[in-house]
Amino acid sequence: MAEGAAQDAFLRIEGVSKSFGSFQAVRDVSLTVGKGEIFSLLGGSGCGKTTLLRMLAGFEEPSAGSIFLDGRDMAGVPPWERPVHMMFQSYAIFPHMTVEENVGYGLKHDKGLSKADRANRVAEMLELVQLTPFAKRKPHQISGGQRQRVALARALARQPKLLLLDEPLAALDKKLREHTQFELMSIQARTGVTFIVVTHDQEEAMTLSDRIAVMDKGEVRQVGSPTEVYEFPNSRFVAGFIGSINTFEATVIARESPHLRLSVPALGAEVLARDVAAVAVGQAVTLAIRPEKLRISRERPEGANALAGTVRDLAYFGKDSLYRIDLAGGGMVQAHAVNARRGDEGARVADWDDAVFVGFDPASALVLVA
Repeated sequence: MAEGAAQDAFLRIEGVSKSFGSFQAVRDVSLTVGKGEIFSLLGGSGCGKTTLLRMLAGFEEPSAGSIFLDGRDMAGVPPWERPVHMMFQSYAIFPHMTVEENVGYGLKHDKGLSKADRANRVAEMLELVQLTPFAKRKPHQISGGQRQRVALARALARQPKLLLLDEPLAALDKKLREHTQFELMSIQARTGVTFIVVTHDQEEAMTLSDRIAVMDKGEVRQVGSPTEVYEFPNSRFVAGFIGSINTFEATVIARESPHLRLSVPALGAEVLARDVAAVAVGQAVTLAIRPEKLRISRERPEGANALAGTVRDLAYFGKDSLYRIDLAGGGMVQAHAVNARRGDEGARVADWDDAVFVGFDPASALVLVA
């Protein structure tokens, strides 16, 4: 994506709502998407992300608000007249057609293309998604990842200005999904087409996206880059939805610039956290700490925020381990730690029932007010 693309407002969604009877599926959503951006709508089932995608495609009309694409108001524009293509989760490729016939299907009724032009376009798309050797095969003769690329090539063959992808990788297994994420990014970079991706998979959104809109109950809760929504969530909901996090009810008891001093009853301790200008002494807040921000040691670390505890459970993942630690103050935290190398074995920093200390940098501790 070109620098500043998010500010180009290639796509503008202004105050869009959608109701089905008394149920409001989308509530007053306003977003801008830059040309050439991969923008993800991320949220759980029923959050409104697919309804919003269908309104962009023209399959649903907004109950209120406006959608502008490349400066044109989409109100009343039917799906077949929009410079938009939608790739469905099921891929919807035709089992009786070959790969090249599937890719060229949408070009059949394009009167501006000659037969030779259509053939050239199909060949270009097959080369783009690396399926040229499979052109004559039927869908049942290729893998799931290849069928996904057939659907993508068919969508791109019509040269849309905007490509909508509804859970595009949900049908793939984990290893293939991870590989295909990078393929999608590469294809998007080569074509320059703007992608809007709907997904419930946080890792997928974090990997694919230039920016993410986190949705809940029809509303956009936060918009930002993957780094912004992960490192600086604006609410307890976003913090909990994006990745794993430890959260505790706390009270601000002092401002010790550049930190806040918090009383955290569940930890039985006072801790220091990153200062937040919007809070006041005496205010109730939420302390949030990512598991990978916690440091586990057998000796008490120097500095603030050292909590004694005992390892209750752990899960070994090879390169790292996840620990659940009962704290002496009564609370429990989850912590990630990289496994050290000892000969040919990955050595854990602690084991079951070990007495340990958990420490964290005040700058890595989030103070949330919503």
